[in-house]
Amino acid sequence: MSAQSLRAAQASLAAEHAAVYGYAVVGARVGGDRRTQATAAYDAHRARRDALVRTVYDLGGEPVAAESAYALPFAVPDSSAAVKLAAVLEDRIADVYSDLVRAAGGPLRQEAAAALREAAVRAVRWRGSGVPFPGLAERSAAGTA
Repeated sequence: MSAQSLRAAQASLAAEHAAVYGYAVVGARVGGDRRTQATAAYDAHRARRDALVRTVYDLGGEPVAAESAYALPFAVPDSSAAVKLAAVLEDRIADVYSDLVRAAGGPLRQEAAAALREAAVRAVRWRGSGVPFPGLAERSAAGTA
């Protein structure tokens, strides 16, 4: 695999670390059915994170470590803000997996495409609507303006 694949896998791993942290915040602020949804997403991101650690090792790299804390893109004082945060987290995940899809080949590319698809579906569930091109920030930003 190329250095580009390794860089994209490391970026995906870093984003998964941030998503796991972010979903801990989301889970603390939402209730009811949304808490179940947050727990499922948290578990999914932990599983993807763990798989990416193995992938980075397989590509010959040293996996990027999680930060002790992450700056959230906005304050999350209530359930409504938590739902918005969850959608943002999924959009960011889709962005990095889009890069991994472009950089990788074979089974890693297939896994990255599956992760991108899962993130896009979760984003729709949180937001209530989708974006035209999940994972392509320049296109999705133009479509929401």
